[in-house]
Amino acid sequence: MMAFPNSGFLSEASEELRTMLAAQATELTLDRGDVLFEQGDPGEALYAILSGKLEVSFLAMSGRKLSLRLMRAGEVFGEIALFDSGPRTATVTAAEPAKVLRVRHKDVMEQIRKNPDLAVDLIRLAGVRMRWMGDQLNEQVFLPMPIRLARKLLHLAGQQDTPTARITLSQSELAEFVGATREAVSKTISTWKRDNVVEASRGGLQIHDFDALRQLAESDLI
Repeated sequence: MMAFPNSGFLSEASEELRTMLAAQATELTLDRGDVLFEQGDPGEALYAILSGKLEVSFLAMSGRKLSLRLMRAGEVFGEIALFDSGPRTATVTAAEPAKVLRVRHKDVMEQIRKNPDLAVDLIRLAGVRMRWMGDQLNEQVFLPMPIRLARKLLHLAGQQDTPTARITLSQSELAEFVGATREAVSKTISTWKRDNVVEASRGGLQIHDFDALRQLAESDLI
C-alpha cells in the first residue's frame, strides 16, 4: 500500500483516515505538459504529489492563462472534491514528469458507509479548510490593496525556481489577482519602483528589495 503524505489538508488527519485514503489511492504518471484536470471539470478526486512539479493556472477575464503556483512533491490538493463535486476552479498541468496519487470521491464515500467513524475526521478537516478559506476571504476584503499586492508578489516569487527572476504578469493581471483596479495597482507599483523595491516594465516586474516587500506584506500585524 502506498503511503499518503502527511501534509497540507491532511496534516491534521488521523492515522485511520490516512490509511483508508492510501488504500483507495491509485498512482498516475504524467509527462511534461499533461493536463491532470481543467478549470470547469467536475471535481471527482483528491490528489497527492509523489514526485515532479505541477502548475496551477486559470483563465483570466482577458482570456489569458495565468499561472498561480507550482506544486511540488508532498503537496496535497483537490480536497474539496471529497465533499463536493462542483467544477474545478483551476487547471493543473505537469510542469515536468510527475507521479501523483489519486483518491476518487466515490471510493471514499463507499468506505465511509462501511466505517462511519471516518466521517467525523473528514468533517473536522472540512472545518479546518473552511477556516482557512475564511482567512483568505478576510484578507481579500479587509487588508489594504498594497498589502495584498505585496503578499501576492512574494508568493509568486516563491513559486519560481529562482525567486529573483522576473514575474511575467502585467499590471492588469496582478489587479485581477488582488481584486483591485489596474490604476490602483499601477500607482502602488510606481511608488515601489521609485523606492527601488521593484523594477517594473511592460508585461512584468522583478523584486529588488525582498526585505522591504516583506515589511510591507506584514505591516497589518504592527
